[in-house]
Amino acid sequence: MAPKKVVAEKKTLLGRPGNNLKIGIVGVPNVGKSTFFNALSNTSLAIAANYPYATINPEEARVPVPDSRFDWLYETYKPGSRIPAFLTCIDIAGLTAGASTGAGLGNAFLAHVRAVDGIFQVVRAFEDADVTHVEGDVDPTRDMSIIQTELRLKDIEWVEKHLEGMKKTGRSLNSTSLADKAKKEEIATVEKILKVLSVDEKDVRKHDWSNKEIDVVNGLQLLTAKPVTYLVNLSERDYIRKKNKWLPKIKAWIDANNPGDPLIPFSVSLEERLASMSPEEKEEEQKKIGAQSALTKITQAGYSSLDLIRYFTCGPQEVRAWTIRKGTKAPQAAGVIHSDFENKFVCGEIMSYDDLREYGSEAAVKAAGKLRQQGKPYEMVDGDIAYWKAGA
Repeated sequence: MAPKKVVAEKKTLLGRPGNNLKIGIVGVPNVGKSTFFNALSNTSLAIAANYPYATINPEEARVPVPDSRFDWLYETYKPGSRIPAFLTCIDIAGLTAGASTGAGLGNAFLAHVRAVDGIFQVVRAFEDADVTHVEGDVDPTRDMSIIQTELRLKDIEWVEKHLEGMKKTGRSLNSTSLADKAKKEEIATVEKILKVLSVDEKDVRKHDWSNKEIDVVNGLQLLTAKPVTYLVNLSERDYIRKKNKWLPKIKAWIDANNPGDPLIPFSVSLEERLASMSPEEKEEEQKKIGAQSALTKITQAGYSSLDLIRYFTCGPQEVRAWTIRKGTKAPQAAGVIHSDFENKFVCGEIMSYDDLREYGSEAAVKAAGKLRQQGKPYEMVDGDIAYWKAGA
């Protein structure tokens, strides 16, 4: 008899479920967060000033996610309107040492970090006598350590409080009831989370959790469970010549403390300058200096870090990209457009972007047998083009 095929358990994603996820711009004061936010969002919503806590209330902007596939679909269908995918970005006040115990705007800051799903951590790696540093001098790895420590300390405090409450109500648990057994397992998981944070001194997202444990982690909404993309703010000169004394040290710090987290060098001063230009002037300037804006790369990295993907709907009226989370099934993907599409879901007619690009038209894709009818179990793939059928 042939051995039973072992089906690998699908890994549950860290973080809250949903498609409307947000990324917060975090860093110590005066590292360029607000100027970066303004350049990224093409606005002047955030106050960029040379003093700590220029940003107090978080600003929010929806940033279009660049996608060459979307551009091609728009050129092919020539619709009346186009709506790309968006990444929601929040500019959060600067964090200082002691924030976890309420120093500076500590409590408000950490509440704002708790409300987002991922982090762009802006790290300053340039000297400028006109831009003061809250710690007195420029030292990116010290700044990174401050933020990691403060987020971790807040998580430890949060988990200890939660564990205390669980143990109080758990004194009367017996081992025979299934509900009590589940509660005991949950307490054991919370104890394990506390050990990872305080004894192992690791961020929660860097531990390999089982799916059952991830459900508990997600319920706690921990700061160190959120994905981090490190954005290193260089002087324009260093960015153009691709050289900076701090970059190797920053890379070594990430490898030692949070291996695998993305690192993207950029220059806020260059981005600010390019943002004030017309598209033609911007293109010309980038050719002249031999360097490209990093905003496209940063936006795409932030979108991916949240495990977001997109599918497209196309027609003569509109080409639109719809944001969903990796692993979303067809009915829930349809529900992003309208709840009726999910509730009365019949099927989806789906083709891949690659097939449409290869065959050139929907009719040719259909003739090649590449247009598929998919039912409720179908898991969406990034770049799918979908037409939904729903019952009356």
